[in-house]
Amino acid sequence: MTRVVAYVDGFNLYFGLKAKGWKKHYWLDLNGLATSLLKPGQTLAGVHYFTSRIRANGRNVADMQRQSDYLDALATLPSLTIHYGHYLQKSRHCHSCGAQWMDYEEKMTDVNIAMQLLADAFDDHFDTALVISADSDLTTPVRQVRARFPAKRVIVAQPPGRNSVQLAGTATAAFTISETKVRQSQLPAAVATASGYVIHRPAHWR
Repeated sequence: MTRVVAYVDGFNLYFGLKAKGWKKHYWLDLNGLATSLLKPGQTLAGVHYFTSRIRANGRNVADMQRQSDYLDALATLPSLTIHYGHYLQKSRHCHSCGAQWMDYEEKMTDVNIAMQLLADAFDDHFDTALVISADSDLTTPVRQVRARFPAKRVIVAQPPGRNSVQLAGTATAAFTISETKVRQSQLPAAVATASGYVIHRPAHWR
């Protein structure tokens, strides 16, 4: 069997679903999604999920709770590892009116994906890497894996609503994930943790 490891760019996937207006699909089972994308003769060897916890801004308490519930639900999935980046505070400036305000920019996800992808290639953890992202910043690490390990394949599965011609052109093959795949790969409405605590799908995501 061909070993496949999936690398999921959390925010790229989230904003792709958001751009399509598919809030009802946010409660996504990433193991199930990755498995649904496999070809005959392939087996899922692991899933790496890359994200950052949203930072409080005084207006996003409900958003933070929904994200926390989702991350806790994902943590119950076997063979799935969550990797955290962080948010960097940045000053924004409006050139038209001169207004200034503080905002946050998500950092480290693309670096973390690149490092994990390259490390797994060197450690021979996969035969095929399934990169779920449309971030062109991943073009260089994908190119390096293909150049240094010509027997390994890197497949780019672009989230709905996202597209990077540059990244897709560097991969062995590329395609866009369909709504059918995400619709059929949802977590149960109630997910129980190892301690017995039950996490419910946020009502806002129905």
